[in-house]
Amino acid sequence: MSNEEKDSDHCQKNVSSETAIVQLGNRKFTDTGSINTPIFLSTTYQHPEFGQSTGYDYTRTKNPTRAVLEEGLALLENGRFGFATSSGMSAILLVLDLFDSGSHIVASRDLYGGSYRYFTDLEKKPKITFSYSESEEQFETLIQEDTVALFVETPTNPLMEEVSIENLAKIAKKHQILLIVDNTFYTPYIQKPLDLGADIVIHSATKYLCGHNDVLAGAVMVKDEKIAEQLEFQLNTTGVVLSPFDSWLVIRGLKTFPLRMERHEANAKEVVAFLKTVKEVKKVFYPGRGGMVSFKINNESAIGIFLNALKVVTFAESLGGVESLITYPTTQTHADIPEKLRIEYGLTNDLLRLSVGIERSSDIIQDLQQAFEKIEN
Repeated sequence: MSNEEKDSDHCQKNVSSETAIVQLGNRKFTDTGSINTPIFLSTTYQHPEFGQSTGYDYTRTKNPTRAVLEEGLALLENGRFGFATSSGMSAILLVLDLFDSGSHIVASRDLYGGSYRYFTDLEKKPKITFSYSESEEQFETLIQEDTVALFVETPTNPLMEEVSIENLAKIAKKHQILLIVDNTFYTPYIQKPLDLGADIVIHSATKYLCGHNDVLAGAVMVKDEKIAEQLEFQLNTTGVVLSPFDSWLVIRGLKTFPLRMERHEANAKEVVAFLKTVKEVKKVFYPGRGGMVSFKINNESAIGIFLNALKVVTFAESLGGVESLITYPTTQTHADIPEKLRIEYGLTNDLLRLSVGIERSSDIIQDLQQAFEKIEN
C-alpha cells in the first residue's frame, strides 16, 4: 500500500513520473546501496522486541518488494494507494468484494470474457446483479435504487469502443455511486482515470504494465483513503496478493513501460494503415491510440488458414507483451459469452484481435501480408 503523504525514496517532486518509474526502488535500501529492489522471500519477520514491529510482520499483509511495486502503481495512476494482486481477475474480485450482497452494477456491454464469466457467476450465487450498457448514454438509464457502481472498459475489449470517463464520473457522483475503470488497454501512459473522476482503477498488470508475457498480476489504484482501507482489509483477508518474485518482475517491467508504450502505439498506427488497404479486411477497429487493434475479415472460413500462416505474429491469448500476439475471441478470450449475445452486440465470428508488439513494424506488416496472401491462394 502506498500513501502520497509518505515521501517515497525514489520519487522526487522535481522529476517526471517517467523518470520516477525508471528509478522505482532506487535508494530504497540504503544499507546496501542496491540499485535493483531486492526480492524479499521471507514469509515472516522478526519483532525487534515485544510490542515492536518493523512494519513487516507477515508477507500476506505486507512485503518489502511488493510495497515498492505498490508505490509505483499508485504513482503511475496519480493515486494515493496502490495494491498488487495475484492476477487481473483477482483485482476485479478484490474490488467487487467491497459491495454487499444484493448490490447492482452497470457494466460495459462489450467486456472481457473473463469479467463476464465472473459477473455471471456472481449473479448465480446470487450476490451482485448486473445490467449492461451498450452506449455512454445508456449507463445512466440503467441505474437502479440498489446500484452501487459503474464498471467501465474504455476502450472496450475487443471492439475498441470509447466512453467519456469524465461524463460517467459526473453521473456516478450525481447518483452517489462509484466509478470503476478497467484501464488495461489504454494504461496510464494514455489516460489516467483517477484524474478524470474515477474512484477505482483496475489493471491486468500481466499485460502492458509488466509487458513481457512472463508474470500473472493485477493492480488496483485509488485516491480515497476510506476505499483504500477497505481494499487493504480485503486483500489481507482473502490473501490474493502478488508474490515477492512476481512483484519484482512487474517492477522490472515498469522501468521500460513508457518506452514500450511509445513503440506499441507507433507500430499499431502503421499496422492499422496497412490493414485498411487489405481487400480481405472488411472493418478495422482502432480508436487512434494504444497498441490494440481488432479487425474483421471477409471470409470467416479462412481464419484458420490466416492464423496458421503467421510466422512473426504469434497466435496466442493475452496482450500487451513485447511480442505481437493475435487472438480469436470467439474460441479464446470471449468463449464464455453466449454466441447469440456476442453477435448481437458486434463480436462476430469473423473478428480477430491483434496486440501489436514492439518488433520492427515492417516485419509485422510483412508477416500479416504474407498470411493474407495465403487466403487469396
